Amino acid sequence: MAMKRRILKEFQPGRGYTKEDWDAVDSPPLTDEELASMRPAREVLPPEFFEAIDEMRRARGRPKLEAPKVAVTLRLDPNVLEKFKAAGKDWRARMAEELRKAAGL
Repeated sequence: MAMKRRILKEFQPGRGYTKEDWDAVDSPPLTDEELASMRPAREVLPPEFFEAIDEMRRARGRPKLEAPKVAVTLRLDPNVLEKFKAAGKDWRARMAEELRKAAGL
């Protein structure tokens, strides 16, 4: 769930910046003329910038697996599920191991 950020309208001390920093930032709304003169980032920035961004995005998160597990929905008898769960936390891994054995893998 995304956090909602509160936009501050006035300086508040103790937030990691000084009053001088707060006063130095001047971001008035853009005029119609400024908006009309804007160009897309791909026209202005070098291609290397976007290549670096793409590389950063690829590098984030878990490494890709050769054979990722597949989520399935499976209806089981309650007593079968209870037996696996009773043996401890890693009941899913044990169930997967038993299925591998039954499949001859």
